[in-house]
Amino acid sequence: MNDSLVAQSAPAEKMDPGGLLTDRTVKMRTRDVHVFYGPKEALKGIDLDIGDREVTALIGPSGCGKSTYLRCLNRMNDYIEGIRVEGRIELDGRDVYDKSLDVVQLRAQIGMVFQKPNPFPKPIYENVAYGPRIHGLAKNRAELDEIVEGSLRKAALWEEVKDRLDQPGTGLSGGQQQRLCIARAIAVNPEVVLMDEPCSALDPIATAKIEELIDELRANYTIVIVTHSMQQAARVSQRTAFFHLGDLVECGETEQIFTTPREQRTQAYITGRFG
Repeated sequence: MNDSLVAQSAPAEKMDPGGLLTDRTVKMRTRDVHVFYGPKEALKGIDLDIGDREVTALIGPSGCGKSTYLRCLNRMNDYIEGIRVEGRIELDGRDVYDKSLDVVQLRAQIGMVFQKPNPFPKPIYENVAYGPRIHGLAKNRAELDEIVEGSLRKAALWEEVKDRLDQPGTGLSGGQQQRLCIARAIAVNPEVVLMDEPCSALDPIATAKIEELIDELRANYTIVIVTHSMQQAARVSQRTAFFHLGDLVECGETEQIFTTPREQRTQAYITGRFG
């Protein structure tokens, strides 16, 4: 079943997708978020809460708006020409699009890990030290060393690289490079970590390590992950949001979404009838 057929078969009256939280602490709140690429509407009024210190997975077919939504959360869409974002997005109650807000500081609070590992062409140590250094998080080299080691340990990479910190990060394997990028993101003490298909370029063994790491990191960070793998969403997340054609179709506890979805389009997607 293709997208157009699913769209035609969808009920005319839109169900409440269940994106709002009442039973736990909300870290990020988005209300009536619309995104336009020129005249094309890519997101259609998204109301979604991101729970504190848990993993929220965003799933849906290609082009459904999940990565666009993710990039709204830390204003990465600012770099795209011709894009317009409407609505309200809050981090701890503060509008992230407030004109007085320092966007550099926002992106330190809301870190991002991209689809393909993108370490800087610098030594492993400098990849992790770069953020803390520019944000003034260390008073001296000893404190910087401590941050670098701590971040690499949290990213489950320290034991593999501790004897070659002066070697290029680009010389690591793909999975190690992605863990280095995670270490780089958490080195500046973010509150939220966004992950845009962080395992899509990795082999199954490296993917398993990243998934295990995500499960460990949620004790200290709020994580939002875009994934094409429904199995991955089921393994790593506590809540799952299903996007389709720019709409948030359904959101809920991950187990409920995958076992007893309320919406016909969700059922069709998770059973492989389209996507």
